[in-house]
Amino acid sequence: MLYTSPAKGLKIESFTDLIAWQEGHKLVLMLYSATNNFPIDEKYGLINQLRRAAVSITSNIAEGFRKNTVKEKRQFYQMALGSLTEIQNQLIIARDVGYIDTSTYKNINEHTNLVGKLLTGLLRSAPAK
Repeated sequence: MLYTSPAKGLKIESFTDLIAWQEGHKLVLMLYSATNNFPIDEKYGLINQLRRAAVSITSNIAEGFRKNTVKEKRQFYQMALGSLTEIQNQLIIARDVGYIDTSTYKNINEHTNLVGKLLTGLLRSAPAK
């Protein structure tokens, strides 16, 4: 399923309209695909950790979107950034133990950097008061 932002000038009505959520969702799909090739004994290890952290990013964006106060929005966007950092760390581990090749690591890591920039933009759009 593809998502696009509303046309310029239209109000963003759903968390799925946020580019940060859209790119985060792509990251979820990338990680689910990559972890399908991990050893089965990692089912409750790195597979679970990576998938949960990825889902946490988009879930926190969605929850933050619906919060009414700037403080609450920022809290959820910060938690999404924390989950993103977990993924970056776990990707290094997955690469170093040989579960993903350098090309896959580079591709996913570059996408984490994009999601990080978009999350930072969300935080800036909800300035601290």
